[in-house]
Amino acid sequence: MKKYFNLFDLQQKVEYKTEILSGLTVALALVPEAVAFALLAGLSPLTGLYAAFIMGIVTAILGGRPGMISGATGAVAVVFLGLIAVLKEMNPEITIDEITQYVFATVILAGVLQIIAGLLKLGKLMRLVPHPVIFGFVNGLAIIIFMAQLSQFTTDSTDPNAPWMQGAQLFTFVGLVLVTMLIIWGLPKLTKIIPSALTAILVIFGIVYFFNIETSTVGDIASVKGGFPPFNFPALPFTFDTLVLIFPYAAIVAGVGLIESLLTLNIIDEITETRGRGNKEAIAQGTANILSGFLSGMGGCAMIGQSLINISSGARARLSGIVAAIMLLVFVMFGSGIIEKLPMAALTGLMIMVSIGTFEWASLRTFNKMPKSDILVMVVVTLVTVFLHNLALAVLIGVIIAALVFAWDNAKRIRARKYVDKNGVKHYEIYGPLFFGSTLVFSEKFDVLNDPDEVIIDFAESRVVDMSAIEALNKLTERYHKAGKKVHLRHLSPDCRQLLKDADKIIDVNLIEDPTYKIVVDDLS
Repeated sequence: MKKYFNLFDLQQKVEYKTEILSGLTVALALVPEAVAFALLAGLSPLTGLYAAFIMGIVTAILGGRPGMISGATGAVAVVFLGLIAVLKEMNPEITIDEITQYVFATVILAGVLQIIAGLLKLGKLMRLVPHPVIFGFVNGLAIIIFMAQLSQFTTDSTDPNAPWMQGAQLFTFVGLVLVTMLIIWGLPKLTKIIPSALTAILVIFGIVYFFNIETSTVGDIASVKGGFPPFNFPALPFTFDTLVLIFPYAAIVAGVGLIESLLTLNIIDEITETRGRGNKEAIAQGTANILSGFLSGMGGCAMIGQSLINISSGARARLSGIVAAIMLLVFVMFGSGIIEKLPMAALTGLMIMVSIGTFEWASLRTFNKMPKSDILVMVVVTLVTVFLHNLALAVLIGVIIAALVFAWDNAKRIRARKYVDKNGVKHYEIYGPLFFGSTLVFSEKFDVLNDPDEVIIDFAESRVVDMSAIEALNKLTERYHKAGKKVHLRHLSPDCRQLLKDADKIIDVNLIEDPTYKIVVDDLS
């Protein structure tokens, strides 16, 4: 039955059964992920579970992308490793409880920075992220999700030095994983009444329980029993030195969280053919992180894996995220005994299928069709994401490489069509953007000494972009002036004329002639 579900600014059709079942599936998948990421950061499992609940419920209600799931993430957990290392270096005797207080303070500060970014509407900067960067980011995440599951094939997934499973133990675990993957792949081809992921988890749970199969469970990783997230005001010295210590890590957490959240938002937008609100999501992420820090959580951001589970299960509204967060808390408070018995094989198979679905296989087919520079960007972003686990750095490097390639390509496109009219006036019709990368080629187009006494430089097909371009025009007009020749700058777009007007101490604006010409300028606001 389809009904309307209203919450704040949202009014859309909701299939309650789909939303509830999808939210339940996501909640089951969140448990081991939250525990694993908390352990990765060297924190208590409950800090990850509390973060998953708080991040999930707040962003589900206030976020800019219905259907997107947020929680404790590996990208954020990796940042805390650096902070913890510094704290232990400063004080080798520091306890885990004291470290946790610094983590909470860092999360709160990161949330404040994210809210500021949202209020300043910096979400629009995501349009500057090229598609090859998104491909690389997504492929890198898919590989990370897959590699994170490999530890489950060892005798102790919490010990990085544990040996691989062998014999019957390995065959049993692999068999259960393959059955899980088969159900998730095959069930939607038969029916979509119930989510395939939830069905797979329940089937594997039933097989293990009724046939008394010995295999690793969630409880083998850590206990998930707890109460409602307790309020905690970070107990640490409130000094300038403390701020200097945690601010860089808070900035990285804020940056990584926004990048991963907004890229996940864009991916979900493409799948659902709808449009989320990036700035609203940034404010929601910041609010969630602040509350997470005060309620004993390690913070987090959007989770691409769980978001894809949710969307692939048919969820499209806020209800699924709310159900997932509430059920996660219910599991922690009342159902920890049952959740701890869930076979890790089922959850491992689920996450492997998520990694397969996350990977942009289409990007491999474009290797012979895409420009080599785009392929380089995609590969570099993937490698940085996989080996450094630094999503912010990966995206930043990708954007920088793409921007440099774009600037180089455009620098070579500056052209000048030259002719002398019947009055003996020489015309230079400029084609292509005039900016820092093209100023040298631009200057070489002019023959100042051999030109006639009057010259017209026509910018009808060009634009003056930056300070380097203004300086290039200044030097050019000075050269003509010293040679006793007159120069006219014509057909400048309104934004170009404004640049030159603001630089009237550099260029004689009286040389500019453009009585009627107008061109269309894109509004990038």
